[in-house]
Amino acid sequence: MLKILFSTNVPSPYRVDFFNELGNLCDLTVVFTDRSFKHRDNSWKDFHFKNFRGVFLKGIPFKTNRICFSIKKILNERFDKIIIANFASPTGIIAVKYMNKHKIPYYLEADGGFAGSGKGIKERIKKYIVSGAEGYFSTSEENDKYFIAYGAKKENIIRYPFTSLYASDIIDTPISIEEKLDLRKKLGISEEKVVISVGRFSYHNGYGKGYDVLMRTAKCLNKNIGWYIIGGQPNEEFAKMLHDSGLENFHFIDFKGRAELKEYYYAADTFVLMTILDVWGLVINEAMSCGLPVITTNKCIAGLELVENGENGYIIDVGDGNALAEKIELILTNKELQDQMGKKNIEKIRGYTFENMAKEHIKAFRNY
Repeated sequence: MLKILFSTNVPSPYRVDFFNELGNLCDLTVVFTDRSFKHRDNSWKDFHFKNFRGVFLKGIPFKTNRICFSIKKILNERFDKIIIANFASPTGIIAVKYMNKHKIPYYLEADGGFAGSGKGIKERIKKYIVSGAEGYFSTSEENDKYFIAYGAKKENIIRYPFTSLYASDIIDTPISIEEKLDLRKKLGISEEKVVISVGRFSYHNGYGKGYDVLMRTAKCLNKNIGWYIIGGQPNEEFAKMLHDSGLENFHFIDFKGRAELKEYYYAADTFVLMTILDVWGLVINEAMSCGLPVITTNKCIAGLELVENGENGYIIDVGDGNALAEKIELILTNKELQDQMGKKNIEKIRGYTFENMAKEHIKAFRNY
């Protein structure tokens, strides 16, 4: 059985699920630099390492990261493959520098990424880190460009389906109107049509997920559309914006567990993520798995990779409220289009499961 080492930052729920699945197929060790990020909800602190060895490295706090020189000791153990998923962090840089010095082969893995300008010391550091790897696990075409911009060769890039879903999480067909109405009654949703968005409010204080754009757009559209923003309570600025807008159909909902969040997905008619930047955006996967049309921006890599304009959703420019209003109206006033998009998203996302993610990694470990 292959002996594999992964290095990453924290045991996020979706990563732990992936590692547990991968651990069924190899002898897996995962090292973490910390237990959680401070701005994350409690679900990030409830992890269970079932099928792999999890090691929390000792280190020194540094800004939002930790500097863990202790990773060098782990790297001296014998592994068939070493994958660094936190290569832009202080600990990741230490690991890469150590392996380059001691001629230890390694792979890099990213959830996604947009290439920078290539100028400045940070960009030079990225080139040093990236160019020395044996191979690169990439989620998308945009992520491929990122690696290539910093020195990777295209033939050494390995695609994998990044996800937060098990196969059992993906429904077979879009939820019926009757089921939606039952769920809306349960959740206290009174509006005729429902748009949802999911994402941390703390990300750039609401502006990062484009919640200001959603609010402006809601003012322009029919008041029978309910807007449900799930991801935390608004700050004073956004609470005042909402009060001043007079929008009674715009709702901020606190963090929800997986089961309850899925009910909101099922109750909705379409999903919107007006992010200013997401190196992936797992909520896109989740919305697709629930049979929802998806509208997102040209700065969301999951959207760029998974959404085809007019087929299963729409890609629009960051901050473009007019385009958002137009696309929402297209979907909400055309039930046939809504159903077609929902079905296409279910089919498209079937390959994006933890099971397939693990299988693709094992396949790559054996072939590269």
